[in-house]
Amino acid sequence: MPNRSIPHGGLLVNRMAPKEQRPELERKAAGLPKIAINAREQSDLDLIAAGAYSPIEGFMGRKDYESVRDTMHLANGLPWSLPIILAVDQEQAKPLHDGRDVALTDERGTVLAILHLEERYQRDKAHAARAIYRTEDTKHPGVEYLFKRGDVLLGGTVDVLRRQEHKDFLEHRLDPADTRKAFADRGWKTVVGFQTRNPIHRAHEYIQKCALEIVDGLFIHPLVGETKSDDIPADVRMKCYRVLLDHYYPKTRTLLGVLPAAMRYAGPREAIFHALVRKNYGCTHFIVGRDHAGVGNFYGSFDAHHIFAEFKDGELGITPLFFDHTFYCKQCVGMASTKTCPHDPTHHVALSGTKVREMLSNGVIPPVEFSRPEVAKVLIEAMRKTS
Repeated sequence: MPNRSIPHGGLLVNRMAPKEQRPELERKAAGLPKIAINAREQSDLDLIAAGAYSPIEGFMGRKDYESVRDTMHLANGLPWSLPIILAVDQEQAKPLHDGRDVALTDERGTVLAILHLEERYQRDKAHAARAIYRTEDTKHPGVEYLFKRGDVLLGGTVDVLRRQEHKDFLEHRLDPADTRKAFADRGWKTVVGFQTRNPIHRAHEYIQKCALEIVDGLFIHPLVGETKSDDIPADVRMKCYRVLLDHYYPKTRTLLGVLPAAMRYAGPREAIFHALVRKNYGCTHFIVGRDHAGVGNFYGSFDAHHIFAEFKDGELGITPLFFDHTFYCKQCVGMASTKTCPHDPTHHVALSGTKVREMLSNGVIPPVEFSRPEVAKVLIEAMRKTS
């Protein structure tokens, strides 16, 4: 029973160089100018290679970059909301030549890919910050990163020789081809994707299970690339997901994978990006909660819902499922949301992030209405180890 989701743009991109060609490409790379790329760019390269960014086949040239920045569409008119770019400074760009290849390396000098450099072009950082992040304030982590990187962008397709090496979460590092096969093997024709960079508490569990009532399968797909320094580490979060799935989810209707992308904290635009990426993994539906991919007070609570209305019906090719603020209501005697609960907020079990951290750091398990005890115990143990 095939999955109904078609990759964005129609085909799943594969930019891994064929094995038989890699020795020759390695020899060629030895004589090419080299650019060392950082962790975010390495993860983007990995996701391009695997097809997670389909139909993108490399780092964006000027036309695609400016079109995405200003219209949330590629130059060919296909929706895409965040630039996938390779930034360098003027000194790095100077010896390069348009139309000639460049070797991309990691920080140790190991060649990862060959960039078929089509163009070098200047970017307006302030314009990009306003368009993508809606602010030029460098307190925003996405804006801070943007202004720290170089002014010159390198555009061109890539042939990837080796992907990032990982020692963690190996059973969950599934490429789009893997998840599509897994969904098909399970007979799932409709699959809802869930993006997270935090542990799953009762509110998240509630909206996931609401979504699971209307689709065949749930794909929990936490982001394990670069995040802010004060976000909970990926290994701790993964322990939380596993213990939760073991005790409270039907094993035949859930799949846990990891997304090695970096967080941009771009709020509404990142909600679109996350949806399109999950479409490539085979999802037909995508959960969008309150303040999706937000940070601080830079975005309204439901801006990530409203942005989907800027696209034509069916244009994105994945169905968003919008959820309001959810909580446990003592009067309802169950989980509810502002859409379904008529009671005063004084009846709601709501804890601030600061209060939860304080409880956990003191070894206190939050109310069961807020967090499953098994998840709280994982977080308490992790805090003890770092204190």
